[in-house]
Amino acid sequence: MKTEDKAYSIRPADRLADVSEYYFSRKLKEVAAMNAAGKDIISLAIGSPDMPPSPETIATLCREAQKPTAHGYQPTVGIPELRQAMAGFYRRWFGVELDPATEIQPLIGSKEGILHVTLAFVNPGDEVLVPNPGYPTYTSLSKLLGAKIVNYDLLPENNWQPDFDALEQMDLSRVKLLWTNYPNMPTGAKARRETYERLVDFALRHGIIVVNDNPYSFIRPNGPTPNPSLVGRGTDSSSAEMVTAPRPLREGMGEGLLSILQVPRAKECCIEFNSMSKSHNMPGWRVGLLATNAQFVQWILKVKSNIDSGTFRALQLAAAQAYDNSDLWHLQANVETYAPRRRYAEEIMQVLGCQFDPQQTGMFLWGRIPDRYADVEELTERVLHQARVFITPGFIFGSNGKRYIRISLCAKEEKMQEALRRIKRLKEVGG
Repeated sequence: MKTEDKAYSIRPADRLADVSEYYFSRKLKEVAAMNAAGKDIISLAIGSPDMPPSPETIATLCREAQKPTAHGYQPTVGIPELRQAMAGFYRRWFGVELDPATEIQPLIGSKEGILHVTLAFVNPGDEVLVPNPGYPTYTSLSKLLGAKIVNYDLLPENNWQPDFDALEQMDLSRVKLLWTNYPNMPTGAKARRETYERLVDFALRHGIIVVNDNPYSFIRPNGPTPNPSLVGRGTDSSSAEMVTAPRPLREGMGEGLLSILQVPRAKECCIEFNSMSKSHNMPGWRVGLLATNAQFVQWILKVKSNIDSGTFRALQLAAAQAYDNSDLWHLQANVETYAPRRRYAEEIMQVLGCQFDPQQTGMFLWGRIPDRYADVEELTERVLHQARVFITPGFIFGSNGKRYIRISLCAKEEKMQEALRRIKRLKEVGG
């Protein structure tokens, strides 16, 4: 059979025109090529913890994976052991009671949760409120699913908290979701009880669902602390007895851990994500959770069960073990590990002439670039190609980040020190 001699052309779906390849996906190709050419780039860009999970977590994975019965399909809702561990984690650290059978849904990371929540609650053409600056996936996934993005400003003069007066003046008639994230990424602004209370009140009055993305609570390089009233309730891997927290942890060096679900009636109108990637050094494991009321969980599960299956059983059991990490493990992994790295990041900011808030927290340091640069990429590209250090330009988080850079703390101290040395040398040579 003879076919006509004409060009064969297929075009992608129209929705791809509204989004671009994720910045880090694209930029890391360039960095990989530079490394292949012998450039030895130090990456201070991505928040991927470089330390391992607890030994007990790894041991559980290895032990359970050896069992011949561990390799079948698993329930999309997650195994009971994992859901119970997640509920225990929220009770222990946040003082929040969750029904493990109905008010928790394990996730393959928060990105998956963003997809499933949007599919469950937002019709094409509906609006979602997205912070500017904010995590780019809130915007890109909403666009892919046909939602209209309405940005709300986070500004330094308001300590990167929502401006509720401005929100009240918006036309909210088509808004279904409001995305929020504290401790904030990228700005490092701390979670505030007042902000959470106002978000719950706003959601209840306007019939909007607030989704709080909460993966950074435990990363406290400039001051630890779990809720002081809850310290000491953790157990170690071999005993159900109380663990006595170290002296600095007992006394507290900052605010207690906050969850939006601590606010009365929050379960009626809020969904909270939490992730093991940052707090438990498990970014590649892809384990997270969402917590909310039972009806919301069922609607989200209807979406999720049609898209994927449950996570490998051995991984779920290992994650359940990780949720039982001791207070001491969290102090060492999430405070002591990051504290010296944070000091190097602050010195890098100072060498580059950037201004930053020393009270910010989390896995990154956020700083405003000097006025002498035309734009942020003038600085970050110079640092990348001349100092061979990869740092993140703030414009990828929205227009309110276009004069900022973000430095990740996910590099060993010797790498941070070497990055500082290279940038100092760059400044000495180039001014």
